[in-house]
Amino acid sequence: MFKVIRRSVGPASLSLLTFKVYASPKRDSPHKTSVKVNELSLYSVPEGQSKYVEEPRTQLEESISHLRHYCEPYTSWCQEMYLQTKPKMQSLVQWGLDSYEYLQNAPPGFFPRLGVIGFAGIVGLLLARGSKIKKLVYPPGFMGLAASLYYPQQAIVFVQVSGEKLYDWGLRGYIVVEDLWKENFQKPGNVKNSPGNK
Repeated sequence: MFKVIRRSVGPASLSLLTFKVYASPKRDSPHKTSVKVNELSLYSVPEGQSKYVEEPRTQLEESISHLRHYCEPYTSWCQEMYLQTKPKMQSLVQWGLDSYEYLQNAPPGFFPRLGVIGFAGIVGLLLARGSKIKKLVYPPGFMGLAASLYYPQQAIVFVQVSGEKLYDWGLRGYIVVEDLWKENFQKPGNVKNSPGNK
């Protein structure tokens, strides 16, 4: 049995060895030149020149081409509108996500305050029966008063900013009315303002 193991271990150990084999050209063979790719029969180029001929357009291709030319101004307008509204929509979505996250982690007492402010708006709507102007003024006014009780600093800032805007709008309106008055009623040929009537 020992002889059988010794005879099988020898060839098995030789199979684990690696050998490098180097090939060398024969010394008596003549030196051959390299063959170019186009000389091979597999890569032979056919004789003659090829010519591109465009196939005539079918009726379907013609109608699609006319439709594309007809819709091109509208599609370019849609792309421009999309590019203009994309930042606004992204900011609106971000505002919505921020509001949702704020409402998920609201400070203590926020929801009762929100309920009181909403109830004040409903009371203002009930008191504004019969007049469209009252319906526009009372609910936001009552809600603003309720909100100013809970958030006085923000109310003061809001009143200052809205007061400045109202003053600016009033000033612009005054300038427009003054220009219209000068154009229509104080012309040099007007009889009322002529110097001979004084």
